[in-house]
This record gives sequence, structure tokens and C-alpha cells, in this order.
Amino acid sequence: MKQSILLAIFLWGVALTALGQDAPERPQQVQVMSYNVRHCSGMDWVLDYDRTAEVIIQQQPDIVALQELDSMTSRSEQRYQLGELALRTQYHPVFGSAIDFDGGKYGVGVLSREVPLSTKRIPLPGEEPRVLLVVELQDFVMACTHLDLEEEPRLASVPLIVEEAQRWQKPFLLAGDWNAPPDSELLREMSKHFTILSNNEASYPADTPTECLDYIASFGNWPVEAIASHVLDEPAASDHRPIVVWLKLR
Repeated sequence: MKQSILLAIFLWGVALTALGQDAPERPQQVQVMSYNVRHCSGMDWVLDYDRTAEVIIQQQPDIVALQELDSMTSRSEQRYQLGELALRTQYHPVFGSAIDFDGGKYGVGVLSREVPLSTKRIPLPGEEPRVLLVVELQDFVMACTHLDLEEEPRLASVPLIVEEAQRWQKPFLLAGDWNAPPDSELLREMSKHFTILSNNEASYPADTPTECLDYIASFGNWPVEAIASHVLDEPAASDHRPIVVWLKLR
């Protein structure tokens, strides 16, 4: 009798193990936003942290890549802008300085619901120096950048970005203002390495968008699937409209 009970327990454990192995991995849905906030000054040039934060709060993304952020500059009244947005949204902030500016710093940032596991700042070329901010999370890596206005330094940035993306053994997402239209040489080069997840909808200028300059992309052959992509109808809080992609990570 005792042997029968032990055998039944053993077989039950084997069955549970087999079920766990056979069960398909459920895809994780992630909402990613990219937003050039023009140092939180809207189309009216009024500095308004509440207005910028409200765009994020209403959308509730999982992670946000932000461009054109001041940190402790005179024009922004010596305020840490990413911290101001983090306080209002209750997200975790990571700032990446690109240049010294007006008594402080100027660069890009990431806001995430999840506490980052690691962060990294990589200088990129540009007449005005640029930066790639890399933020590691549990299931993926988020990289944010704002590329140069000129084509030559933009193209020179591509191998540096690809080199960093190749280091990671998890999905690598890249978002930001790339300062180039979909039919540009930059997009042709980027598309050799990245899948563009956003839908090339115009996002600049915010009041009457005519240009697509903002993108969200995934590197290599990682199983990342875009479910939907939109430019948000936000004509006032910045000179760019934010873009959002809903995606699945497997």
C-alpha cells in the first residue's frame, strides 16, 4: 500500500513537470513611448512640467524614452527636469547627459515602471555631441538617443549603436528622435540591423505634423512583435508629438 502511494506521488510529480515543459511561454505585452519634450516647453514656449507629465500619465506606458531634457540649467531654473517628471508620474528616472549647457547638462532620459538593473551612457558623434542611453530591465533593454541634424554623424552613429545592441542576450529596443525621414540613408542603414516598429506617421511639428523623425525599433532577430503603433494627438505640450508602440516580447 505504501509503495502504491509513493508511486502515485512520483507519477503525479512527473506529470506536473511534463506539463510545465510543454506549456508555451506566454508573450509579455509592453507599451513603449518615445517623446521629444523640448525641455518641457510647449508650442507656446511655456515651461510646464505638469503638462508634460500629464501626457505620460494619460497614456500609462511601461517605459518612456525622452529627448531634449535639461538638468540644472539656467533656462530651466536649475531644475532636474527628469526628476520633476519622475516625481509627477511615479516612474524610475535615468538621465544621460550629452553636453554641458547653460550652467548644467542637456541630454536624454528614460522613465520606467520597473527599477532598472543597470544603465550605461555611450557618447555618439555630432557637431553637437550626442549620446546613447542604455537601460537594462528584467526582460529587455531600452536604449534612447537623439541623433545629429547632419547625415554624416548620424550614419557614423549606426555602427556604435549596433555594437552595443550585439552585446545583449535579450531584446534590445531603440527609441528616439533620429532627425531623419523614412526615405533617408540613415533609415536604410538602420533597417539592415533593426526592425522599425513604429508606423512612420508624422510627429513633427506638433501643431500640424508633416515630418516623421521619431522612431521605435527592435534589434536583430529577437521575437518582438508590434501589435499597434500610434502618434498621440498632443499638439501643445512640445514641438514633437509622442509616439507609442504596443509590442509583444516572447
